[in-house]
Amino acid sequence: MIVALETSCDDTCAAVVERDGTIRSNVISSQGVHDRYGGVVPEVASRHHLELVNDVVDDALRQAGATLDDADTIAVTRGPGLVGALLVGLQTAKALAAARRLPLAPVDHLLGHVAATELRPQAFAPPFLCLVASGGHTFLADVRDPGRFEVLGSTLDDAAGEAFDKGARMLGLGYPGGPALQRLAQSGDERAFDFPTAKGVAGLDFSFAGLKTALLYAIRDLGEDEAAARRADLAASYQRAIVEALAHRVERGLEATGHTRLALGGGVAANGPLRERMSQLPVELAIPPIELCTDNAAMIAAAARHVAPLPYPEYFGLDAYATGEGGL
Repeated sequence: MIVALETSCDDTCAAVVERDGTIRSNVISSQGVHDRYGGVVPEVASRHHLELVNDVVDDALRQAGATLDDADTIAVTRGPGLVGALLVGLQTAKALAAARRLPLAPVDHLLGHVAATELRPQAFAPPFLCLVASGGHTFLADVRDPGRFEVLGSTLDDAAGEAFDKGARMLGLGYPGGPALQRLAQSGDERAFDFPTAKGVAGLDFSFAGLKTALLYAIRDLGEDEAAARRADLAASYQRAIVEALAHRVERGLEATGHTRLALGGGVAANGPLRERMSQLPVELAIPPIELCTDNAAMIAAAARHVAPLPYPEYFGLDAYATGEGGL
C-alpha cells in the first residue's frame, strides 16, 4: 500500500492507493484563498500547506481504513512546482517514512499526470499518446511503457491553464479562470471572433502568447461598453481557440506516432469543450475523472509504482526542484 502526498501548487493532497492501482482514498484540500490575489501566491500557499498537511494525511488514512503501519512505501511529489510548497510535502513525507523506516519514492509531478490513466477502475495502459494540459504545464507525450514517456512537444510560453486564467482576468472573471470562463462561454457564440490557433505553425510545440494578445486587442478595439456586452462571445471564441490549438497538435502527434489511443491529463482536461473535441477523434480515448485531472496524490501514488524508492535513511538529503533539473 502506498501513502502519497502532493503539494506542488495550492492544493494539499494525500492518498492511499493499492499496488494494483485501486484508490482507497484521495483527499484534496483546495486552499481557496488565492482568488483575492488573482493567482497563486507561493508564500501563502506554502504556509497553508503547513497548516493543512497533517490533517489531510490523517483524513486520507481514516477514509482508507488504514494506518501508517499498513503502508509499504511513502510517495511524494519532488517537482516541478513551487519550491516552498514542494518542501512542505517532501519534508512531511520524509518524516512519515522515517518514523516507520519505510522507503520513500520521489515522484516527478508530470509523470503523475501521465500515470493517472493507470488508476482503477478505468486503467488505461500504454502504449498511447498523452496530452497533459494544466495551469503550469502543457506537453504532448509518447507513452510506450509504464512509467516512461518521451516529450514530443511542449509549450513555448504560457501553459494552456495560464492562457485560461489570463484570458479570464482580461474579461473581468475570477480565479481560477478556466471554470469561470467556461461558464461564461456557455451563453456565447464561439464563432463570433476569429482568434488564432497556431494551426499553420509547424511542429508539435504549443504557444498561447499570440492568442492572449489577440484577446487583449479585441477588447481594446471593441471599447469598454461593447466589450462588456459581448463578454460571452469573447469567452466562447477564446475558449474555442485554446481547444483547437490543443486539438491540432494532438492530431499531428497521432499521425506522427501512429498511435490509435489517446489519454488526457492535467486540470485543463476537466474542460467540457476540450473533452468533447477529443471524443470526436477516431481513437480510443481515456480521460480520467475530473478529480484525477487536477492535482491530486492518487496520481503520485500511481507514478510511484514505476520509481525506484530510496531506502531509509538515504532520502534525508533529498531536495525539491522547481523546474526540470531533477526530473525524468
